[in-house]
Amino acid sequence: MPKTMNVLFLAAEASPFVKIGGLADVAGSLPRALRSLPAESVDGVNLDVRVAIPLHAVIRAEATALRSVTSYSLPRSDGDVDVQVFEARSEDLPVYFIGGGPVNASGSVYSSRPELDGEKYTFFSLAALELTKQLGWQPDVIHANDWHAALAVYALLLKRWDGDFAGTASVLTVHNLPFAGPDVTGNLAAYGLPLAQTDLPDWAHTLPLPLGLWAADGIGTVSPTYAQEMLTPEYGVGLEMFLRQRADTLTGILNGIDMDTYNPETDEALTVNFTAETLAARARNKAALQGYLGLEEDPDIPLLGIVSRMEPQKGVDLALKALRKIRDEPWQAVILGTGDRKLELAARRLQAQMPERVRAEIRFDGQLARQVYGGADIFLMPSRYEPCGLSQMIAMRYGCVPVVHATGGLKDTVKPDETGFLFEKATPAALAKAIRQALTVYPDRDRWQALQRNGMAQDFSWTRSAKQYVALYQSLLSKLTS
Repeated sequence: MPKTMNVLFLAAEASPFVKIGGLADVAGSLPRALRSLPAESVDGVNLDVRVAIPLHAVIRAEATALRSVTSYSLPRSDGDVDVQVFEARSEDLPVYFIGGGPVNASGSVYSSRPELDGEKYTFFSLAALELTKQLGWQPDVIHANDWHAALAVYALLLKRWDGDFAGTASVLTVHNLPFAGPDVTGNLAAYGLPLAQTDLPDWAHTLPLPLGLWAADGIGTVSPTYAQEMLTPEYGVGLEMFLRQRADTLTGILNGIDMDTYNPETDEALTVNFTAETLAARARNKAALQGYLGLEEDPDIPLLGIVSRMEPQKGVDLALKALRKIRDEPWQAVILGTGDRKLELAARRLQAQMPERVRAEIRFDGQLARQVYGGADIFLMPSRYEPCGLSQMIAMRYGCVPVVHATGGLKDTVKPDETGFLFEKATPAALAKAIRQALTVYPDRDRWQALQRNGMAQDFSWTRSAKQYVALYQSLLSKLTS
């Protein structure tokens, strides 16, 4: 086992440089957590972890801090494609930005044109592998994330067959299985990569994510429960039989959250900072939030919060219907988010029907989100499926008791009657029943504060997750070299 383990982490986005979704939080936090692990905590191994993402237009617009590293070209059937690579640091983490014509052509992180994204992310994946040679830095592990980087894993296996990248293991982490990417038959052919004979379903053998799953030494996903759910017809999107055959390579490791960034003791978005020991001070945050929203400032009325993308997967429609079912109970609710137009209108309609108790804030507002975490009493997260989820962890960190659907990472992180409330079926009736349970407990201040403190005591740090990833890397390298 190497005393220094080199890990190249590939993703479409990474905080703080570019963020569209939760993947950016993972790519911005997990590599830093890996680099900061003391060698004595991981069998004496030092980790040299580096990140590569595309040089998206939004990054180029703010690229004054980027340092040029190298340039080279990738052979393509219609002529070589130039690659430019720049570097920046996120604390002590090296982040490489890979630019070139295919990245420039798409114009955004995720375009609405599959042919542009297919070319862009094929180019990115292959350019990232070549970058390691340009740097003279041999990775022990390529850790790719989602379909956007999956072809790096596929290409790595083909190159290993040709005697290149010997000793380099691969991990492909699935953050959301239904997003498999566009058909890349033409892209692979243009860059000189054959379509291998695979045991994938016929519909999947030309898509990036399935090709990466087929080629990966280890398949990861972002919670233990989602790893098992992917093996079922309900969640496996047609890949469940293939994944069952690869079940011995499948590992579910919970994502973490940045415990320093999400810290109610220091968060400047809050009216009053607090800890589990000064929980009584949290009431001032609730009052401030009620006042800002124009709701009655009553500490005895439970305030429910939703911070979510407005889309069916997130179960926002279930929440809106459930709230109607419990209109006889005392409660207030704030719904923060944007997305599906029909869901946005439905949330506004609920506010119009219940103006004294509902506020629909249809926008992205990071500061208000933190005020909801730090001021609301109950956090609703009724996702139909949720590979991991971060919001329920943040809510618990801030003493906001979650009510969640028992799926994926929600089931793995919320403990019934200890840190929150769960419901089994993704229906408005089941959610309404769970909310009623929470509302019944709320007046019992001792029991409610126990729920809050238990949630605040949970270890959702990336350090916990990072140690599990190192163990996975070590296991894969041992198998590869044995």
